[in-house]
Amino acid sequence: MSDAPQNWAPRDPSAASATPGDGEGAPGSTPGKGKKKGRTKRPRRTGWRRLFPTWRMVLGTVLVVGLLLIGGFFAGYQLVGIPAANAGAEAQSNVYFYKDGTVLARDGEVNREKIRLSQVPATVQQAVLAAEDRDFYSQPAVDVRAMFRAGWNTVTGKGKQGGSTITQQYVKNYYLGQERTVVRKAKEFFIAIKLNREQSKDQIFEGYLNTSYFGRNAYGIQAAAQAYYGKNVEDLTTAEGAYLASLLNAPSAYDVVARPESKPAALARWNYVLDGMVKEGWLDPGERSATEFPVPGEAKPPNGLSGQRGYLVQAVEQYLTGNGIIDEKTLATGGHRITTTLDKKKQDAFVQAVEENVMAKRSDEREADQDVRVGGASIVPETGEVVAMYGGIDYTRQYVNNATRRDYQVGSTFKPFVFTAAVANGSTTQDGRGITPETYYDGTNKRTVQGPQGSTGYDPANEDDVDYGQITVRTATDKSVNSVYAQMAQDVGPEKVRETAIALGIPKTTPDLTASPSIALGPATASVLDLTEAYATLANHGRHGPYTLVDKVTKDGSEIELPDRKTEQTVPREAADTTTALLRSVVEGGTGSAAQAVGRPAVGKTGTAEEDKAAWFAGYTPDLATVVAVMGQDPDSGIQTPLYGALGLARVNGGGVPAETWAAYTEAALRSSPAQEFDLRTAPGSDEPQEPGEGEAATADPSTPDGSATAPSSSTPADPAPSAPTAPSAPPTPATPPSAPTTGTGTGTGTDGGTGTGTAPGTGDGGNSNGDGNGGAGDGLGEGFIEGVQGVRSTRAPEAAG
Repeated sequence: MSDAPQNWAPRDPSAASATPGDGEGAPGSTPGKGKKKGRTKRPRRTGWRRLFPTWRMVLGTVLVVGLLLIGGFFAGYQLVGIPAANAGAEAQSNVYFYKDGTVLARDGEVNREKIRLSQVPATVQQAVLAAEDRDFYSQPAVDVRAMFRAGWNTVTGKGKQGGSTITQQYVKNYYLGQERTVVRKAKEFFIAIKLNREQSKDQIFEGYLNTSYFGRNAYGIQAAAQAYYGKNVEDLTTAEGAYLASLLNAPSAYDVVARPESKPAALARWNYVLDGMVKEGWLDPGERSATEFPVPGEAKPPNGLSGQRGYLVQAVEQYLTGNGIIDEKTLATGGHRITTTLDKKKQDAFVQAVEENVMAKRSDEREADQDVRVGGASIVPETGEVVAMYGGIDYTRQYVNNATRRDYQVGSTFKPFVFTAAVANGSTTQDGRGITPETYYDGTNKRTVQGPQGSTGYDPANEDDVDYGQITVRTATDKSVNSVYAQMAQDVGPEKVRETAIALGIPKTTPDLTASPSIALGPATASVLDLTEAYATLANHGRHGPYTLVDKVTKDGSEIELPDRKTEQTVPREAADTTTALLRSVVEGGTGSAAQAVGRPAVGKTGTAEEDKAAWFAGYTPDLATVVAVMGQDPDSGIQTPLYGALGLARVNGGGVPAETWAAYTEAALRSSPAQEFDLRTAPGSDEPQEPGEGEAATADPSTPDGSATAPSSSTPADPAPSAPTAPSAPPTPATPPSAPTTGTGTGTGTDGGTGTGTAPGTGDGGNSNGDGNGGAGDGLGEGFIEGVQGVRSTRAPEAAG
């Protein structure tokens, strides 16, 4: 190394003269002087600080993630192009089949008519923007904040919420599909950004209005204007436009004509749209306050869905969407091959039974006949398969399906659930006697229901205000005695009765399924299909599984997975089977005797809604459960109407036309099947005779019609019967005292002209016509008439459950 002189000065002059050992800490050194410059060693992180990353680590992570996101964005933008329109943009028909492969219906070509944006009134455009994307014209194609907010709300349990702009929705409708996947969402994101650069906002909005689904098989706002209001889009009012905009959120769910129960939700959404227009300055507050809800017109489905086909397709679609098998918009794009559980022969038999037993009896000369409607459903108990359904007079004339609607009271068809609950819970009467078919109850008219603390204040009346005195539960079931079943519901516990009904298949959301003694009289408005499912559970010995309407679904050759139908023992077999045994006598000699025409072992129960607005018969054989309801509805206003005078009868009761229709259908449906006996395991002691409770006199059963009783009461009012009683040909003779039984024979005439005779020791009333004015043979169950004296057929009071 050379000894050349240095040409630079040390960075720290003092360092040049420092000697080893100089510096802080050296002997004799002064603190702060002579300290050596350089990097100091950071102290080791200890304690809880070791659990947290340093700011350098956080910054590094953020930078890496940011770079990855930016890189991913540019990569996605380059790789994802705008594709051609998907098949859903030109949707095809869905094809529905009976279980045997026979074509049931095609839902027709997609109803779509494209229009220009300039044809849509400004207020209608603004209504759609207020409903779906108020910042559409001022914001970018993708609202990242809304997407993250929707995702966060979904993750945190606030429900699935949309975070898509109108541009994203249009991309989904026209270029992609309705499936909910991360890949589809990512594609939607990049295509929306690119589309926003290539098309104007007006072009995107026009495409959105032409591709969106509004329900009623209407694609695009022009088709929707015709489907709901029978007019072109140019003629829509602000109120009508706001309603159509509301439908975009839930097309069929907000159709207030097809689903009257959804009107409150539809109104809330409609108000949300109008209030949004006011907030954005698009609608004057004064005009807003004067705006009235524009009720849409009746749906006019394609002729290909006429008759029962439309009702069946509608029910199948509701089953698919309601069970999450296919969402509504995906189903509406078409291309599905749907094999149902419906049996063509049984379906045809149901239609024929209704035509012959109901429709053929209507007359143009009777105004009440124009209000007659019928709903029916039939389920195989073991499999839960719906094999037949009757929805109404014609789908193209009446859009609402009478088999699935939930707005008519079920009446006394609910009473078997009260007894099932009593057996299932081992319930007792107020004085401690176990409740069985042979347990005595006080059937006094308007007897106040008694609770553990005394009177409940509820005093339901029996039909025709008849006092039955002390009668068994079996007799009370045959005659559908309200005072007995209201007390039984109290004895069991109204909440337990409600729980049992739900366990059997009645939806817990059923309107008026209230836990009170009046629940026994059937004010609940379950659908025909709901009630059929519950009776099928009884027929299946207490094992319940949800009904099924679909056997197989395929699209483009691929099969769509269906949910497994799981059954479970929701009520004890002994409880279900004891109820079945109890219902035998209803058919053998009670209000449902017309069902004997089925010609094989069968059980059932009649029911009549308040004010006779509906009459029901619910019954089953070991292999088929079926419910038939005849309903009254004004064809113009849709208001429920009483059935007084309809079909040439003073009144339509459950044991009349409904039971006759049930028997005709069931006989035809099972004609090729051998008759089966019920295999029952009844509760121990259920057939043992009992005596009235201590201090209760065994009062003889009065001569009464054996019709099921629903009566006016403090909580379930009913109108008095409009028809006058048939006068007896001779005054009745007082009943022979029980201590001296005498055989008597009586003949009676029902209000519909039927007669019957019966002979029994001391009980010779054959004139009850089996309670529903059917003219059936007398069964000798009444009493107090001597030989040769004509029985009096009383008029029936409207049953809250008959």
